[in-house]
Amino acid sequence: MALRIRAFVPRDYPAAVALTNRAYPEYPETVAEWRHQDAHRDPKLRFHRFVAQLDGRLVGVASVGHDEHMYHPRKLALDITVDPARRGQGLGGALYDRLLAEVDGLQPLRLWASVREDHGEGLRFVEKRGFVEIMREWENHLRPADFEPERWAGRIEAVEASGIRLLTYGQLAAEDPDFFPKLFDLATAISRDVPSPDATSDPDYALWLAKLQANPNRIDAGYFIAVDGERYVGLSTLSRSQSADFLYTGLTGVRRDYRRRGIALALKLQAIAYCRAQDVPLVKTWNASTNRDMLRINAALGFRRQPAWISFGLDLREA
Repeated sequence: MALRIRAFVPRDYPAAVALTNRAYPEYPETVAEWRHQDAHRDPKLRFHRFVAQLDGRLVGVASVGHDEHMYHPRKLALDITVDPARRGQGLGGALYDRLLAEVDGLQPLRLWASVREDHGEGLRFVEKRGFVEIMREWENHLRPADFEPERWAGRIEAVEASGIRLLTYGQLAAEDPDFFPKLFDLATAISRDVPSPDATSDPDYALWLAKLQANPNRIDAGYFIAVDGERYVGLSTLSRSQSADFLYTGLTGVRRDYRRRGIALALKLQAIAYCRAQDVPLVKTWNASTNRDMLRINAALGFRRQPAWISFGLDLREA
């Protein structure tokens, strides 16, 4: 069989998305979601995607580029997915070599990769090439129908009684002319404190705004913001999966000077109430193993731990 590795082109979207959905059926994606991500990538970020074909059929897809959350000109994240029916045939290795050749001119200092802890083939792949574990993120699931709201009676009211308003994206966007700059400031401040394998970087405001406004998975009524007077102080977001009936929990956090006041818990309770009202069967979220406070909150709320995603790093050259 003839193997060909070539650059990804737009006509590859359907086959590439279908392949990744076969490889990771628990995280289904759509062509629209891929196109959204590609259309709103910061132009300063190098990004290259390739496909592998056997006798004309797409059997692998791989990418390498700068991580938008940990930007460094010589540190790159890679991702390789091979059709489950074609694993163990050297396709992943061939794609890996092609990715390295593509970015060799950047003289990369480090490569990042992420593998779920129960994906044995992926673990062996990165470990064979010298990658070492940097950190873990636990995946956690909640079935809102099993949640017991009576256990948490009065928690939201106590936060509101302290002067904190808990509002949605839709409500604040309609009432606050400075909504987007204030939301950006809040999200950026919270993101800086999220555990990460490397130093985090702030997004460009204009690009962040365009991506947020065009996001097909945003849920305006499920995007919760805590407000103290005119200041935005906490955040917890839900987003949809276009091809499944579960929701994802995105960024959740509170400004440092507002912590230990029950605000994060109240925001999470608002999000769960939304899910219950909408009959959402499942919510998925991820938390770093070192983020003990959020892990503790999620465990108390009934989230159940799933296999962790492991971030690996490979140092290539001396800084």
